[in-house]
Amino acid sequence: MAVTPGVRVAAALGIVLVTASSILALADRPTPAVQLADGTVHFAHPPRLVDTVANFRATYTPNAIYYFTLDLPADAGEPLQRVAITKTEGGGDIYYRLDRFRAFEGTFYRKGAELAIAEVTADRDTNTVAVIFDPPIPPGRTITVGLRSLRNPHIPGVYLFGVTAFPAGEQPYGQFLGFGRIYFNRHRGGG
Repeated sequence: MAVTPGVRVAAALGIVLVTASSILALADRPTPAVQLADGTVHFAHPPRLVDTVANFRATYTPNAIYYFTLDLPADAGEPLQRVAITKTEGGGDIYYRLDRFRAFEGTFYRKGAELAIAEVTADRDTNTVAVIFDPPIPPGRTITVGLRSLRNPHIPGVYLFGVTAFPAGEQPYGQFLGFGRIYFNRHRGGG
């Protein structure tokens, strides 16, 4: 039997369509998390730090809030359980109001629904604040964590905050997402 050019093209298109539909079927499946032999759980695709904003940037300003926005991709493989934020550079101390932290879906500019925070802890020795979510944040969301300070630091300049995300699980592995940067201006108050 002879094969005509039209049949070859149709056959080729049929193979392409089968391949494309197979790829689309696989895309609908959730990406599993990575779990090592020792039980450590990793994100399949880690969150991204997408923005850092301070609502007030003048030194000494009371009740300033530092917002850190994270994008948790749909193929993360695990929900987000905890975020740790560490001040790594900047001349002045920052004291936080642990009872006034907040988290919400969306960004600083487009706030969404509030998220439940189970616990907020601070370690003065490492300058780290950790926020634990309950329930954990499912993949495919953009969230913002707002850290309320007692007041902005008294020394102006650039302050860097390292952000680490932890998946849910018995032994989560923290994925460093990068540095959030806030520049504090010298306060120009009267008096």
